[in-house]
Amino acid sequence: MVMQLIRQSQLLKLVGFIYLVLVLSACQSFLSENPYRYLSHEINDTALIITTPAGKVEYRTYANDTIEVVYPNQETQLPSFAKQPALQSNKPTVTVSEAEIQLINGDIRAVITKDNLSTLYYRDESLLTQQIAFAQDAEKLAFDFKLMNDEKIMGGGQRVLGMDRRGHRLPLYNKADYGYTTHSTQMYYSLPVVMSDRKYAIVFDNTASGYLDIGHSNSERLTLEAIGGRSSYIFIAGDSYPSLVSNYVEITGKQPMPPRWAFGNHASRFGYKTEAQVRETINKYLTEDFPVDSVIIDLYWFGPDIKGHMGNLDWDKEAFPTPQKMIADLKAKGVKTILITEPFILSTSKRWQDAVDHKVLAKDATGEPRRFDFYFGNTGLVDVFDENAQAWFWDIYQGLFAQGVAGTWGDLGEPEVHPDDSVHFISEIATQVRGDRVHNAYGHEWAKLVYEKQRQLQPNSRPFIMMRSGFAGSQRFGMIPWTGDVSRSWGGLKPQVELSLQMGMMGLAYTHSDLGGFAGGETFDKEMYIRWLQYGVFQPVYRPHAQDNIAPEPIFHDPETKAITREFIKLRYQLLPYNYTLAYENSTSGMPLMRPLMFEDESDESLFHEKSSYLWGDAFLVSPVTSAGVSEHTMRVPKGIWFDYWNGSRYQGGKNITVPTNLNILPVLVRAGSFIPMTDVVSTTEQYSSENLTLHYYFDDSVNQSSGQMYEDDGESFAAIANRAYDLLKFNAQNTNDYLDFDLKREGSGYPDMPESRQISLVIHNWKQSPESVSLQGLDLPQENIIYAAESDILTIKFDWSEKKLNLNIKKK
Repeated sequence: MVMQLIRQSQLLKLVGFIYLVLVLSACQSFLSENPYRYLSHEINDTALIITTPAGKVEYRTYANDTIEVVYPNQETQLPSFAKQPALQSNKPTVTVSEAEIQLINGDIRAVITKDNLSTLYYRDESLLTQQIAFAQDAEKLAFDFKLMNDEKIMGGGQRVLGMDRRGHRLPLYNKADYGYTTHSTQMYYSLPVVMSDRKYAIVFDNTASGYLDIGHSNSERLTLEAIGGRSSYIFIAGDSYPSLVSNYVEITGKQPMPPRWAFGNHASRFGYKTEAQVRETINKYLTEDFPVDSVIIDLYWFGPDIKGHMGNLDWDKEAFPTPQKMIADLKAKGVKTILITEPFILSTSKRWQDAVDHKVLAKDATGEPRRFDFYFGNTGLVDVFDENAQAWFWDIYQGLFAQGVAGTWGDLGEPEVHPDDSVHFISEIATQVRGDRVHNAYGHEWAKLVYEKQRQLQPNSRPFIMMRSGFAGSQRFGMIPWTGDVSRSWGGLKPQVELSLQMGMMGLAYTHSDLGGFAGGETFDKEMYIRWLQYGVFQPVYRPHAQDNIAPEPIFHDPETKAITREFIKLRYQLLPYNYTLAYENSTSGMPLMRPLMFEDESDESLFHEKSSYLWGDAFLVSPVTSAGVSEHTMRVPKGIWFDYWNGSRYQGGKNITVPTNLNILPVLVRAGSFIPMTDVVSTTEQYSSENLTLHYYFDDSVNQSSGQMYEDDGESFAAIANRAYDLLKFNAQNTNDYLDFDLKREGSGYPDMPESRQISLVIHNWKQSPESVSLQGLDLPQENIIYAAESDILTIKFDWSEKKLNLNIKKK
C-alpha cells in the first residue's frame, strides 16, 4: 500500500513536470508569436512608449485628433515622408489597468490591449476602427485593421473603381497606365491612404512597393502591406468630411497658394518642336481672341526626336535658336514659359558622362551607375534622395530659371521604369536602400528638391510645379498633379471627376486632366473635345494637352469649335476672383476645389457613391456630359434650392433632376444664397483687376441668411497670407419679409496696386419685382443705379465700394 502511494506520488510529480514543461513551452511559443506585447511603458510630452519583446512601440500624439504609431523595424527605419516637419505635439493623457492602456488625444481615445497591442480607436464613445495586428518578417511588413459592417472606404490614390474602394486589392506602386479609360486598378499616383465614411483616415507612412487590401482577401479586414520600408501608420479622425480633410493636411501639409496665372489657360501639346512653332501658336491664341497665360514645352526643347536625347536638359539650338529671347518676348505678352524635365539621363545624352563623374545616378550592387533600357533609350536615374545628386540636378534648374522660365514640369516621375535593385542613398539618414523601398517617394522628393531650392532662389515668388507622381503630403511642395496619359475618347473623359475627387480628399486638390484626352484618337471627335474643354472651366488647371496628330489647342479647329471653347475659356477668366478664393480656402483649410456631393449630406449614402457630379467650391454644382448626342442630362442634386446657371430655372434638390443641354451648354447649377464674384475678361492674368467687380447673388425666399467671400492679393507673393498682404471681401445677406439686407466688409492689410475703390455691379438673380427703394449706408441710391429686368428676374445695383464696411438695403414692395 505504501509503495503504491509512493508510485502514485511519483506519477503525479511526473505529470506535473510534463504539464509545467508544456505550459512553459506554450508561453515561450506565445511570446515568440506575439513579440508586440506589453512589458512596460513610459510617457513624455509627445508620446506613449511601450516596451515589448521586439522593441519599443511609440504612440505619438499630435493636435487635430491624430496619433502616429511607430513599430520597431527589422530593417533600418526610414524617415517619414508623409508628415510635415515641426508638427505641433500634444501631451497624451494615459490611464493604465491590468489588461489595457487608454490614451486620449483630443476627441479620440485609443484603447491598447496589453497582450498584443491590438488598438481600438474611438471618437467620443463611437468605435471607429481597430488595429488588430502588426507583423514583419524578412519578406514583408503588414498592418491589419478591422472593417465594420457596411463601412465604405475611399482612398488608394488614382484609381478608376468607383468612390467606394472596398472589396479591392490595390497595388501600392506608382506606375503609368497609358491610354486608360473606365477601369484602372493601378495608375501614376498611388496613395497609401484610406478615408472611411466613419470619419477617420489612416496614412500608411511607407514608400515601398506593397498592397492596400480593402476587404478583398478578407471582407472584414483592411490590410496595409509592403515588402519593407517604414513600419508606421498615422491615424486621423474628424467630426465631418471637411474637418477630416483639414486634420489630414495639418499633418501632411497644406498646399501653398499657386500664382494667379496658374488659373489661366495653358497652351500645351506633345510637343512644340521649334521656337517658330511656339511663337506662332501663342500669336494665334492672341489674334483669335483666346486668353492664354503660359506655353508648356514638351521634350523637343532638348532634342529633335523622341528617343536618344533625354537627359540633355539644354536647348536644341537648331530648333530653338534664341530661347531666352523667345521667353522674354512671350513674357512681354503676358505669357509664361514652362519646360518639361525628366529624371532619366540617357547614356547617349550630352550630360551622361558628367552625371557619371559626379556620381549622381542610382547605383547597382557594385556601386556603379545602374543602367537599364526603356522606351527612350539606355539610361540611368538621378538619385533625388542623395544631397549630392540634388545639388547637381538643381544646378540645371537654376540655369533655366535664370533664363526666365516661370514653372517646371516633372514627367515620368513614378519613376516610369525603376529597377528594384537600384540603390539609392538617403542623405537624411546616411543609408543606402533598394529602389523598391522608396519607389513611391521618388516624385515626392523630386518635387521637394525643386520647391525648396526655388524658394531659396526666388523667396518672394510662388513655385508652379507639375508632377505626375508623388506620395502622401506632396501637396506641401506645391505639387500640381495630373491624371496621366488618358485615352482621347469618351471613355477617357468619364472617370476624370472620380480621379480628381479622390485625390482632392487626400490633399492633392490641383489634380486635373489633359483636356481633350492625350493618347490615341485617329480622327477628331469634335463633340467629345468640346465637352472635355467645357468641363475644364470647373477643374483646377485648364490645360488642353495631347499627342499632336490632332491639335490639342482649340485655336486650330473649326469655327464652331473655336466659338464655343472661346466663350468657355473666357468664362474661366471671368471666374478668376471666385476660383482664386477657392485656392485661398484650400491653402488655409485643405478644402478641395472640387468637392464630393457627400460633403452636403453625410446621412445620404447615395451621395457617397456619386462620381459624375461635384461641387466647384460651395456655389456651383457641375455635372459634365460624358456621352455623345445628349440633349438632356440627369444629375443628382443635393437638398436645397438650385438655379440653372444658363437660364435661371429653379430646382428643388434632394433628388435626381433632368436638365436640357446642347453643345453650347455644360450642365451647371448654382446654390440659392450663393455669392459669385466675377470680373471682366482679360487676355492674360497679368491684366487682371477687380476694379470693376460683378457680384452675383442668387436670391431665394427659402434662404434667410447666407454669406460668401472673395480673396485677393498681388497674385505672386509667397507670404501674402502670412503677412496679411491681401484684401478679403466678406459678403453677408439677410432676408426678411420686408427687406433684403447686404453687409459688406473687408479684412486684411491690402497689397500694392490694390484698387482704391471698386465699381460694384450687384446682380441679384430670381428677383421678382422692382424694389420700393435701395439705400447705401442709409442714403437712397439714384434711380439710374438700379436696373430691374423683369423678363429675366434680375435686379442690378451699381455702387462704389472703398470703405471697410458697407450696408446695402433693398426694401421690397
